[in-house]
Order: sequence, then structure tokens, then C-alpha cells
Amino acid sequence: MQRWWALIVASWSLFRRCTLRIAGTHWMARGKGCCRTFDKLRPQSAISRKPENRVSVMSRSNLETHLAQSYIQAPNKIATVGGIAFAYRESGVRSGVPVVLLNYWGAVLDDFDPRIVDGLASQHHVIAIDYRGAGLSGGASPVTIDAMARDTVELIRALGYKQVDLVGFSMGGFVAQDVASKVPGLVRRLILAGTGPAGGKGIDRIGALSWPLILKGLLRLRDPKASMFFTSTLNGQHAARDYLMRVKERKVARDKGPTPRLLFRQLKAIKAWGKQPPQDLARLRIPVLIATGDSDIMVASELSRDMARRIPLAQLVVYPDAGHGGVFQYHADFVSKALGFLK
Repeated sequence: MQRWWALIVASWSLFRRCTLRIAGTHWMARGKGCCRTFDKLRPQSAISRKPENRVSVMSRSNLETHLAQSYIQAPNKIATVGGIAFAYRESGVRSGVPVVLLNYWGAVLDDFDPRIVDGLASQHHVIAIDYRGAGLSGGASPVTIDAMARDTVELIRALGYKQVDLVGFSMGGFVAQDVASKVPGLVRRLILAGTGPAGGKGIDRIGALSWPLILKGLLRLRDPKASMFFTSTLNGQHAARDYLMRVKERKVARDKGPTPRLLFRQLKAIKAWGKQPPQDLARLRIPVLIATGDSDIMVASELSRDMARRIPLAQLVVYPDAGHGGVFQYHADFVSKALGFLK
């Protein structure tokens, strides 16, 4: 089984590279839109640096006029935390509490839905990040959600923020829950999409569920997310096509795609999250917006209902004829609800 996994993941990585190049993009580009220190970035050198916290961007006093108004135009930036380089992008308005985005298994900065990011950025300062070992971030990917959460906390602090709003999709929702639980007061409001609680039924089997879908996608020369994130109905597949086109809109200075090692290590973290004892979600005394599709095959929709029952200040949104990527399928409605929630 392990050999099958390695073959499938390696093939998927190659497939991803080819499709992005065909689309006219440069998936590993370190273009002129990047920060000045960005072109010199290498994971090995990032690890070997002496531990320090450093942000490779313009000074905070000048940041407001430099934030991108469109996510696909946002420059790649680097913050060095504890000797590890973390890649991130910013867009929107430089005011109020920033909104930090945490993405799904194997995702990099280019996989954030630009319609959702731009929608949130119309009223907020939005920061999208690459996990350690993902995309252009340095280091080795953590094998626990706990370590990802600690990285996120340290990155937020390195960027100079004492409080943020968190938006976590799928695995990012696991990380967001852990951050909010670990550091009371750091998270003002929390949005969880297509995700589930620690110990949630079936989460430890996400890998076993995913590999046949990945193989099926490869055999059909289609992105596996079309079947992993969306329903097989006409509406679902139309939404899949639109989402997959949107995440290819950025043509220059794209992020580095996921490696087999990253996928394996993150999957190990997901499996451990699914097997660990449940957290006391009743201790989350902050407003939480939970969104899911009614037919999520990756993280069961019932897990979102379970979280909504256990979190005192939770609101639940369930999208019809939608799967794991329900918020991508109903991105306009999700943005509207998220903006109202974040006020």
C-alpha cells in the first residue's frame, strides 16, 4: 500500500506540474513580483540560519499603500521565524483585525480561492500563509496538527499581531481550532469550513479515501479535487471546473507545488488528529462560523453539526448539493456570510 501511495502521489505531482505549464503558468517561478530576499530562498539555507524572527517586507508604516487589491497580484513575502522561512501573501485594506487564512492538505498559496480572498479583502486585511515545508516555506512539514498550530502562532506574532481572525479550510480548520484552544485571546473570531473536530469519525481514514480518487483523476487526466471536493452532479462539476480555473488565474510568481514528502507528512498529521482524544470545544468562548456542504465525502458533514452543537457561540451553514469544497461552490454566499460574521 505504501508503494502504491508513493507512485500515486509522485504521479499527481507530475500531473500538477504539466497542467500548470499547459495553462501558461510557471508553477515554480520566482518572478520579479517577489520580495527581494525571495529569489535567494532555499529550504536548506533557511534551516541553517541562526534562529531569529524577521519579516522581509517594507516597513509597517508604508505597508498600507502597498497591499495588493487583488490576490492574484499579491507578491510573495517571507517571514523568518525561529530560523525557518514562511511564505505568505497579503491583500486588502490595512486596518482592523487581520484575517489569517489556513488551507487544506497539500495546498499552497495558489490554492486559496481568489474570489474568497478578494471578497474578504474588500473589507479586511487578509494574510494567506504556507505551512512549514509547504510551497516556498522552508523546513520540513510537521507531522502533527499541534506543531502546525504552534508555527501559526509564532508567525502571527512575528508579523506583529496580538489578535487575528482565523479562517481554516479542511486541515486548516484542524489547525485553526488548535490555535484558538491553545492561545486564548489570540483569535477574535473563527471560521471553520469543510472540517471536523479532533477525534472526529472518519478523519483518520482521509488518506485511504483519497488515493482511489487521486488515481481515478490521474487516469482520466483530471484534477482529483473535482471528485474529492465536489459532488458528481451537474452543479457540482460545473462548480469544480470554475474553482480549478480560478486557482490558475495567477500567471507569474506562482508558488512551488506540493511534494510527495509534504503530502505524506501532512497526511500523518491528519491521521493523528483523527485518532487523538476529543478537545473540549465548549471552552471556545469566541464566535465561530461553521460552513459545510451537505454531501462532504472527505470530512463528514455530520462532524460540522457536531462542532456546532459543542461550541457555545457557533453558527452553522450547510450548502445544498455541495461536497468538501462547498465554500468554493457557493463562494459569493460564503463571502457575504463571512463578512457579516467578521464585523
